[in-house]
Amino acid sequence: MRTVVVGGVATGMSAAARLRRLDETAEIIVLEKGPYVSYANCGLPYYVGGEIEDGAALLVQTPEKLRAALNLDVRTGHEVVGVDAEAKTVMVRSGDGEDVLHYDNLILAPGAVALRPDLPGFDSEQVWHMRTVPDALEMRKRVLEGSVRQAVVLGAGFIGLEAAEALAHQGVKTTIVELAPHVLPPTEPEVAARVTSELHRLGIETVTGVAAASIEPSGDAVDVVLADGRRLPADLVVLSIGVRPATTVFEAAGLKTERGALVVDRHGRTNLPGIWAGGDAVASPDPLTGALRPVPLAGPANRAGRLIADDIARGAGTTEVQARQFAVPLGTAVVRVGKFTAAMTGANRRALDASGIDYHTVYTHPNDHAAYFPGATQIHMVVHFSKADGTLLGAQAVGENGVEKRIDVLATAMRGGLKVDDLIDLDLSYSPPYGSAKDPVNMIGYYGQNVMDGVTKLWYASEIPEVLENSLVLDVRSASEFASGHLEGALNIPHTELRARLDEVREAAGGRPVRVHCQSGVRSFLAERILVQEGFDDVRNLSGGMLTIRDAIAGGVIPEVEIIK
Repeated sequence: MRTVVVGGVATGMSAAARLRRLDETAEIIVLEKGPYVSYANCGLPYYVGGEIEDGAALLVQTPEKLRAALNLDVRTGHEVVGVDAEAKTVMVRSGDGEDVLHYDNLILAPGAVALRPDLPGFDSEQVWHMRTVPDALEMRKRVLEGSVRQAVVLGAGFIGLEAAEALAHQGVKTTIVELAPHVLPPTEPEVAARVTSELHRLGIETVTGVAAASIEPSGDAVDVVLADGRRLPADLVVLSIGVRPATTVFEAAGLKTERGALVVDRHGRTNLPGIWAGGDAVASPDPLTGALRPVPLAGPANRAGRLIADDIARGAGTTEVQARQFAVPLGTAVVRVGKFTAAMTGANRRALDASGIDYHTVYTHPNDHAAYFPGATQIHMVVHFSKADGTLLGAQAVGENGVEKRIDVLATAMRGGLKVDDLIDLDLSYSPPYGSAKDPVNMIGYYGQNVMDGVTKLWYASEIPEVLENSLVLDVRSASEFASGHLEGALNIPHTELRARLDEVREAAGGRPVRVHCQSGVRSFLAERILVQEGFDDVRNLSGGMLTIRDAIAGGVIPEVEIIK
């Protein structure tokens, strides 16, 4: 039996290697369009930035090594330009011309190609992607030669941020341009605000809410002309505005697609017999809506290859041992920006609002490890869960240490179908240098249980304009904290003095609702409980406190709010 694999990186090589381990007799041919297979494309920005010094380290395997270890026939520089599903053949173009190759099983893992706008000047030789090893090798060469003094990165997603930091690390004056209202568009504005602040600390300028309209020659360099008329000079323009599945050839062969991505079942089987597909070119269901869309992430792509090989080796479901099904990807992702790490899993507010799901959001700002152990830093977390039953829907975090650990735990909890209050019971490792006896994830569980049980009722920074007009804002921080910045008209009573000063609150409220806040939400929860038990009818606690207010202002959630000093 001959299995032909189209694509020699994540899904393709995972499928080929797994199939060989399961079937020593199979003939396995891997066709890769580019000059390299099994390379670490996620490491490309770090090579350009100089943290990975040897470009050869990016090449995880070579055709020679793969033949020796796994008896795989890996052919680079071979592009599939046609498929005849009825005849079970592929048309292959290489340096030797075109050839027809028969298959018994066909695995499609062509990946995705970077988008290039059909706008004036975007075909300039100064415009580059950072998708392949040759891209990275040439880009670093130009930077080290000193021919790149200033750069513009179009797109502030994960790859765009990595590219910008890599260039800035090499002394290149770098500007990021992003059409969305803030950098790292999948994150909440409050998280993105801290990422933006760190980019500025690194010397990277950010321009958001505007698109590039054209690229015009300017001597030996170019000007990136924005839609609002601004001109950004650049020796190098890095395009990172997204990708599209590389499926044109396969769609023409009759394979079903959705939004350009191949449609497969939970085993990776396409609509045509004997053809499987996985990776960046495949449509995956959204965990909330079920809508099909590509998820171009390395983890799901590698897992897909293994599961496709299992299905093929087990006769596509004809044996007693059934292959595992594809899991719906949560979109768990992480990026380093300077001293910060930002990570996310599951849905953001935008997706939840579009889906019509009723949900709670909690903001927390815990330390990454025990406060009494030197070096503790805050993690700024946002977690969404269902109002109906507490099902975890999404989480994001940003901070200096311990961010990815907490998001990975929450992603695992989501995969296991845990509710927010189940986080209380997670038995997580603890030692003062690494965490707290009540880990930040456990604390989300405590918080969520209080919300679901009605022990605490929340209000949010986005409600401040309405709250200032209709409610008493009670700031329970210390007098010195209050003096450092507060909301206009707020009454300051430190939480330790509240029991003795309840009459002041009653008089100031005058029957209005009371909206409590502190720095992060902990002291104000204590104040909320005191007030409720003392007979105040309408009391709510600001989730995340003044820290979240400042993040919301910086993120543009409440641009009209002024902090009084």
